Amino acid sequence: MKSKLLPFVLLFTVFTISCSKNINYSPEHIEKTSGRYLFNPDELIEVYYEDNKLYLKWLGAEKIEPVVLDENTFFMVDMYQKLRFVQHPETKEQYLGIVSEEDDSKFTYDYLKVPDSFKTPSMHLKANNFDAALAGFLEIKEQDSTSVFIEEREFNSYGYELLRKKENEHAIAVFKMNVALYPESDNVYDSLADAYLRTGDSLNAYENYKKALELNSGNPRAKQFVKAFEKE
Repeated sequence: MKSKLLPFVLLFTVFTISCSKNINYSPEHIEKTSGRYLFNPDELIEVYYEDNKLYLKWLGAEKIEPVVLDENTFFMVDMYQKLRFVQHPETKEQYLGIVSEEDDSKFTYDYLKVPDSFKTPSMHLKANNFDAALAGFLEIKEQDSTSVFIEEREFNSYGYELLRKKENEHAIAVFKMNVALYPESDNVYDSLADAYLRTGDSLNAYENYKKALELNSGNPRAKQFVKAFEKE
């Protein structure tokens, strides 16, 4: 079924792109609509203009040129959605709204415009702002404990990546963050203990291996280290 639809989708895309309009954007419009919009709790869409043309940054792509339909409306081929710059009548906040496929006059308030200084939890994490990153990830967890943006395994992998780069203190901070997010997981304590051990901090390694063992009595590495430490 998908293969049958593909030619139609490609034809529609080519046709739509050919209909893109040249708009003379006013300075006021550019100032009002340029900036960052919160696509989801950990990703942004950035709107900007060059030579009076509208572009977007999204999901790693630095220069997406949408199909412009009018001053406020454009079609994003990457999303396969029609979007519109809108202002909420009550809050007066700016949004990118999704336009109804059935009725062009109807739209929803989807992607809130945020200050240029706004950073997602992942952006804070990459900048080594661990407290701010943790606060953001905890907020995401509170809203959705199964969110793909707070996967224990991903944080663990990132911590070990930092260890391989010899960024031990940063690795410890990431593992501590994982402990705060997943306090019932023996694996997060095991990894934090391992990081402490690599820095020569055997006492903190012991405390965390002990906690890992309390949560999982079958953890072999924790059992071995705790036994050896307590003998000494």
